[in-house]
Amino acid sequence: MKSTMMLVSTRTLIASIVTLFMFFPIYWMLITALKSPEELRLAVPTFWPETFMWSNFLNVFETIPFARYALNTIIQTVGIVVLQINVALMAAYAFAKGNFMGRDPLFLLVLAALIVPDQVIFVPVYVLLSKLGWLNTYYALIVPHAASAYGIFLLRQMFRSINNDVIEAAKMDGANRMKILYRILTPMAMPTVVTLLVISFIGSWNSYFWPLVMTNSDKMRVLTVGLAKMRDSIGGNEALSIHLLMAASVTVIVPIVVVFVFAQKHIIAAMSNSTFK
Repeated sequence: MKSTMMLVSTRTLIASIVTLFMFFPIYWMLITALKSPEELRLAVPTFWPETFMWSNFLNVFETIPFARYALNTIIQTVGIVVLQINVALMAAYAFAKGNFMGRDPLFLLVLAALIVPDQVIFVPVYVLLSKLGWLNTYYALIVPHAASAYGIFLLRQMFRSINNDVIEAAKMDGANRMKILYRILTPMAMPTVVTLLVISFIGSWNSYFWPLVMTNSDKMRVLTVGLAKMRDSIGGNEALSIHLLMAASVTVIVPIVVVFVFAQKHIIAAMSNSTFK
């Protein structure tokens, strides 16, 4: 009994230490965002702001076109999330419940797409979008990411776990394929759908490489590219402007934290059903 309690205490201690190490950079970013430039220049760093400078968050909007970057990021993220979820739902339904020639080899090709990074395909895609006249537009930010191979895999695994009798009963009632998918299967797979939504949201919100190469004006830049531009603009003067950079960074990560906190139970439920079948 004592050995068991000691083991639990040791695990708790280790978990607490790891959590502190992982949380400390976020904590430091937050308190830096709330400090004044004078406090940041002190020889000995302070672990708690002497004066909370909430105005730093407002000053970010005056330093860079933050509102425009945020609008672009929201449009990009919403567009990608909506497309990825709908494409994944339809493709997963076909791979899980469809019966057509080449179904399994095609699914293997989808899985193969998981190992191909954007950096490998961006040159031909860039040339294609250039010929279409889509560079520096929302089309270039959204359309190339309309499909998610991981999302298709995740939903396929969920749909395969649903008994075919449910679908046959819906067909007997006169439901077509789209009604079966969106009114029956999607509610049953809601934890997985929410998980895909969160993954797609985080990936789109944090996207940096693709918006960087596809846009070249402040009118179309997203938050990640805007923060990088802001960082480069204060090169050599970090002590004077690092509080603004940290304030902008905190503002950017808040939506991700909020979405993850509200959706974490769905993510756990979905991952428990995502084994390969």
